[in-house]
Amino acid sequence: MLYDLLRKTAETYPERTAVICGDKRFDYREFKERVDRLANGFRSLGIRKNDKVAILHKNCHRFLETYFAAAKIGAVLVPMNYRLSADDYAYILDNSQTKLLIAQLELIHPCLQRKGAQTRLDHQEKLPQLEHIVFTDKYDDPELTIKFDERCLTYESLLEKTSLSGGIETPIHDTDIAQIYYTSGTTGKPKGVILTHKNNWVHAENTKKELGLNKEDRWLHVSPMFHLADAWAVWAITNVGATHVMVSGFEPDRVHDAIERHKVTLSNFIPTMLNTMVNDPGVKDFDYSSLRLILSGGAPIAKEVVRKVIEKFGCNYIQTYGLTETSPFLTMSILREDMKALPFEERLRYMVTTGRPFYGVGLKVVREDGKEVMPDESEVGEILAKGDTVTPGYWRMPEETSQRIVDGWLHTKDLAVVNPEGYVTIVDRKDDVILSGGENIYSVEVDDVLYAHPCILEAAVFGLPDPIWGERVTAAVVLKEDEDVKEEEIIRFCKERIAPFKAPKTVIFTDCLPKTGSAKICKYKLREQFKRKHKKEIRKGIR
Repeated sequence: MLYDLLRKTAETYPERTAVICGDKRFDYREFKERVDRLANGFRSLGIRKNDKVAILHKNCHRFLETYFAAAKIGAVLVPMNYRLSADDYAYILDNSQTKLLIAQLELIHPCLQRKGAQTRLDHQEKLPQLEHIVFTDKYDDPELTIKFDERCLTYESLLEKTSLSGGIETPIHDTDIAQIYYTSGTTGKPKGVILTHKNNWVHAENTKKELGLNKEDRWLHVSPMFHLADAWAVWAITNVGATHVMVSGFEPDRVHDAIERHKVTLSNFIPTMLNTMVNDPGVKDFDYSSLRLILSGGAPIAKEVVRKVIEKFGCNYIQTYGLTETSPFLTMSILREDMKALPFEERLRYMVTTGRPFYGVGLKVVREDGKEVMPDESEVGEILAKGDTVTPGYWRMPEETSQRIVDGWLHTKDLAVVNPEGYVTIVDRKDDVILSGGENIYSVEVDDVLYAHPCILEAAVFGLPDPIWGERVTAAVVLKEDEDVKEEEIIRFCKERIAPFKAPKTVIFTDCLPKTGSAKICKYKLREQFKRKHKKEIRKGIR
């Protein structure tokens, strides 16, 4: 079903540029031929419908090809976060029962046995169901002690020796599993989110409608392709015959250059990426006139960052919200026609909301008793969602599935308010709400204030145990280069802009904040990192 998106586009626009990846360019005819060879290569290795194919790779045309080749034969793709530990990789490969792994050697190096070290990812001994490893580069490293046999081969050699024709057409149904995305939870092992062919296909159609995607667009794959912040574009951009532009990872100069050089028209960024880009001294040296739209998602974004994005890049901006479980989009802050004539500050107020429901999504914000909150931008409830883009559940986790999906509604664990116009604004994750002195304090609101401080580059607010208040509002901040500011100045800055009880009582200065593989700030890691130290300080009477 998903492969049909490529088949249709290659028939309609065979000579249009499909992919730009470094010095490589493929039109849609060439790209489809590579996908067809790869699909037949999978078959030659014994991969059949419902078998699992994992990929551990940075953004590249090969990642794109693997998505479509797996879809063509009905195999299930398991995109792997390349920032996880070797133990996590082994767990994912074992839990998914992956039969074939496609990997960059540089990413899998830490997991393979080296001289004097114990292996944790020996496919021959520890993962017997892993029948093949396909490397996208050479594996003649003398330091590796694993003896590669005929089950290990290289990507391009697989394509070269595989016929373009042949292979029995595999019947694909819309309920068939297309991918399993393993998400890193705050506790326990990663859990596999199932997405079907229909989940992806419907989402591709709906993003085309919402964003006005067309064949003239050029999408920059800058967020990692193992994450839905970017992976949805695999299907949506191909669906309209637009061009995929690849960068292997996020580096501001490379992103600025790619936008200018390849005339990129739109992309999706994690807020931390946008914050880095607009504060990069080199931002003024590039031409962004090709950009028509910047999307941001994966985490809340501060209003001041959005203001700078619009000023620096001179294009439209849309805030998005979604989950891996929802393919991903649930809301977009697209302005109604009557809002577009409003003064800039009023438009900005809507643009930084989480947005109104995405096309085709059923969405409601409910209180603990299940009743919907009042649209007064005050009453807080949990976001629930349903529709054709919502996951059928978690891989081999029926109990977790039944807890999260109730009567057809996915419980997101995100807390939000709704304004009179129906636009939703997330105020916090359930796990990130700070209960201090009997008051609920939503960390996102305090984050937003901190980002308005001229000396602060990054900030994250979280709660730490406190013997008096229950939880102490704590801020971890990264200052901009050559800036200096005292704790009391930051606290005073916050108290002047929000209710004083919401302001941080403690400010921790740090060189960096912990982030996920998709560049989102990990507040739960901050809590764990400072909880033990904070308890010691309380016992000593320092705080």
